[in-house]
Amino acid sequence: MTHSSRRSFIIRSVTGTAALCAFSASRLAVAQAPALVLETDPQAVALGYTADGSKTDTKKYPNYAANQSCSGCALFQGKAADASAPCAIFGNKSVAGKGWCSAWNKRA
Repeated sequence: MTHSSRRSFIIRSVTGTAALCAFSASRLAVAQAPALVLETDPQAVALGYTADGSKTDTKKYPNYAANQSCSGCALFQGKAADASAPCAIFGNKSVAGKGWCSAWNKRA
């Protein structure tokens, strides 16, 4: 093995390893995305969660107001503009930004 082919081998090995690490890290990030809360989950049912807050049963939940949504709640762990984000009340499962539940508390 000559000096230049040894150098080429090392460069290719380092480049390949770096690419593999970057690919693995991106796959891991996707795999760890929080699951969405389903409206049929027992806790969601108990709290009156709906993925679309405008469909909230106002007779059952009279505290609901049209300007309330998960994205404006203190428990929503994302930015107000996010379509979905983890929620502290649902064990960090994701909720819809347009959603609502009876645990809603205005974000500061």
